Amino acid sequence: MGMAVRKSGRSQRHRPMGEINVTPFVDVMLVLLIVFMVTAPLLTVGVEVDLPKTKAGQINADAAPLVVSIKADGSLHLQDTEVPADALVPRLQAISEANPQIRIFVRGDRAVAYGDVLGVMGRIQAGGFERVALVAQLPDIN
Repeated sequence: MGMAVRKSGRSQRHRPMGEINVTPFVDVMLVLLIVFMVTAPLLTVGVEVDLPKTKAGQINADAAPLVVSIKADGSLHLQDTEVPADALVPRLQAISEANPQIRIFVRGDRAVAYGDVLGVMGRIQAGGFERVALVAQLPDIN
């Protein structure tokens, strides 16, 4: 008395997937992340200065600061450009567009006398700039 149930000979149709495959997107984002992590340290100021080490914390800046570097031979550099000592303050004023609140970092080579670094900082402050700071290299934590 049993009836045999016969399955239909037709196979079920495969419907297209309604989901987005995000694997290629994630792969591309990870490659871009690695590229930016490798190139970001190379985007610092290009003048080579041997900075002294300190245990002070890092300063967080709101806007990009102007960087004045004093090399071991005593030459002054504003960002990447060498500047004569008497033209430093007028160039800073021209760049900052009379904004005395712009942050200026002074980077002095380890071989430069402390008095020379303070003399440059004094000249900058006498030019009307209030936010002048020294930059030092943070020590390696081992």
